Amino acid sequence: MTGDWVAVAVRGRGLAGRRLGHAGSSRIANAPSLALAVADLSRTAYGRDVRAGMDLRSAQHAVYVTLAWHLRILAGWAPVHGADRVRRLAAGFEIANIIGGLARIAGRPSEPPYALGALAVGWATIAPARTPAAVRKALASSAWGDPGSDDLAAIRTVLDAAWARRVSDRVPEAQAWASAFAALLVARALAAGVSLANADVARRHIGAVLGLRWERAATLGDLAGLVPRAAAWVLEGVTGPDDLWRAEARWWNRLEADGLRLCATPRPEPGIVVGLVALLAVDAWRTRGALERAARGGTAVEGFDEVA
Repeated sequence: MTGDWVAVAVRGRGLAGRRLGHAGSSRIANAPSLALAVADLSRTAYGRDVRAGMDLRSAQHAVYVTLAWHLRILAGWAPVHGADRVRRLAAGFEIANIIGGLARIAGRPSEPPYALGALAVGWATIAPARTPAAVRKALASSAWGDPGSDDLAAIRTVLDAAWARRVSDRVPEAQAWASAFAALLVARALAAGVSLANADVARRHIGAVLGLRWERAATLGDLAGLVPRAAAWVLEGVTGPDDLWRAEARWWNRLEADGLRLCATPRPEPGIVVGLVALLAVDAWRTRGALERAARGGTAVEGFDEVA
């Protein structure tokens, strides 16, 4: 088993070594035009799916397609415990597929689904659903559980909350990320004037991660004092909706810092896989922001400069 961890550590670090990093993303962000930025990006590791001539939305989607592929490779290299960690951390791709499917059912445009392979949680049974009620039924029979509604926005909130719980329960190295993510979910709902305390299924998942004191928060300014210390860091200084983008950038910064620390561990162990997922995910997120900045002619993008 130790040999397996050594192999995934060596190969995974090689994969992570192909990231754009801060310098590369800044180069993309400061390209004279989106066309030149996309052409440049097509010559990097993201060139597996990014093609010259793509528009902004297509190029950003292609960046995440490459990320999903890299995480599938990582899961394939890892021993069972490592692969499960990758699958739980990468479940945002399945959430995107589910929400995209619901959007298509409603006749709204959505991006193509991601190819999940070993990253799938319940996608094989959810994908064939052709009505919101069928999607809910498929979710109820999967590891996601019944979302309690077939409304798109409600399902998205429940799935995000369930993701935080699934990570918190089984990926100890990422518990701080999951806790902070759950706190951000509550913060975004408060900013929108929505009470998750009245959303039974989401409330149950969030409560499993944060406890129940957060339900007493009437304003964003209250929330940081009502969540565990493991989550409060992400809400520091958040008193209004305009502060949320900084909180989200802080979350990504934490992922990168923790990822670097986990990957620096000299002894091969499950935490290295978690760190590799974090580094690859942050790089893809930052790259998408760089593309948006290039499309705006170098105009600042909320959150990008905080992690660039």
